[in-house]
Amino acid sequence: MPTGTLLIIDDEAPLRQAVARMLELEGYTVLQAPDARRGLETLQQHADEVLVILSDVKLPDGYGLDLLPRYKRKAPLAEVILLTAFGTIADGVRAMREGAFDYLTKGDSDDQLVVVVDRAVEKATLQRRVAELEKRVGVRYSFEAIIGRAPTLEQAKHTARQVALTDATVLLEGPTGAGKELFAQAIHQASPRVAKPFVALNCSAFPKELLESELFGYKKGAFTGAQTDKKGLFQEAHGGTLFLDEIGELDVTLQAKLLRVLETQEFIRLGDTKPTRVNVRLVAATNRNLRQETEQGHFRPDLYYRLSVVVVPVPPLSARRSDVPLLADYFLHYFAAKLRRRPLVLTPDALHALEQYAWPGNVRELKNVLERASILTPPDQPLTLDGLPLEVQLAALNAPHQPGAAPEDERSLRRAEKQHIQRVLLEVHHNKTEAARVLGVALTTLYRKIQDYGL
Repeated sequence: MPTGTLLIIDDEAPLRQAVARMLELEGYTVLQAPDARRGLETLQQHADEVLVILSDVKLPDGYGLDLLPRYKRKAPLAEVILLTAFGTIADGVRAMREGAFDYLTKGDSDDQLVVVVDRAVEKATLQRRVAELEKRVGVRYSFEAIIGRAPTLEQAKHTARQVALTDATVLLEGPTGAGKELFAQAIHQASPRVAKPFVALNCSAFPKELLESELFGYKKGAFTGAQTDKKGLFQEAHGGTLFLDEIGELDVTLQAKLLRVLETQEFIRLGDTKPTRVNVRLVAATNRNLRQETEQGHFRPDLYYRLSVVVVPVPPLSARRSDVPLLADYFLHYFAAKLRRRPLVLTPDALHALEQYAWPGNVRELKNVLERASILTPPDQPLTLDGLPLEVQLAALNAPHQPGAAPEDERSLRRAEKQHIQRVLLEVHHNKTEAARVLGVALTTLYRKIQDYGL
């Protein structure tokens, strides 16, 4: 049975109430208004609920066709069905042109009205779902979705926000896993091109021959097997943004072709004789030092200067370790939602280890570590140091001191011995017999030292 809220605006009370009763029996919630003024007031109060407005064309204080834009302004996602006692073709055409869902004559069969209302509700419901998804996507890919407050990250976001409002080419520099694609998506989301496509390609994922056809497409018959025309990603991204990740991997011949596209906004597809024009904003990313690559002859200097109109350095996680607790909390909640359980709680020792680790794989590595921990840690237990990978546990050993512990002179023999025993215990997965053998001490001596050092 259909559900949803409808608004009927009609000055003929018996007819209005009869239609309302009929639609209520169909499962709808129906609001009523006897004139345009009260109809607009009701719509103002219930704009988030009303899916369909059924409005008489001839109202005491307004003409339905003139009111149509006002209905749409107050409830942009609602559909409007106009009802009239004396319909004309001209009015019907005008109503449809100005955005009415349908234009019906009063007195037509009740079944027809119900069918039209059901279709209008279906369309309005779909429009709301699409709008909600677009809103979620907007939030997901916005600068606010890039988690962290470290000064290096804030500076990168500030620069990216400024350039997003322009059509300038952007070069994102940073190590793998630092979040360069998130920056590219946020730039697109904050740009005037947001309603157009965002298309991404990793240049290292294709050999040179395939990469050219992926970027620029080809004409039917361009080579054996080319049985139909193929659009390239530049055409797919027309009006929007093309993100080329790992652009340092681009072959020299393709670099020349890319440079021409950037300068002229046109290219020739494989097998074609005529240029194809596009309107595309390019955002590129690299984990290499492209300036150094140009000096060594591995990358075209003219393309580098064309790409680096604005350079945004995306910092590695090691340069913003103060963001680790924020990121850890986000990922633990994210994976808890996926696994349908409560988020894990980090013990102080585990959090300390995460903050001390260098994260060579950056945010991506942290995400993977916490996904593994979320899966393997029992739901009713906290995430302890033992629940983290060995390399992360070892990182905590090189820290000045553990959380809550009194500082200890790093030069002391006691500290060195304690750290060495910890390291060996971790490496042998706490097998004390094996640890004693590796350390060259009696098992009783090892137990005594474990107790002495609180290991």
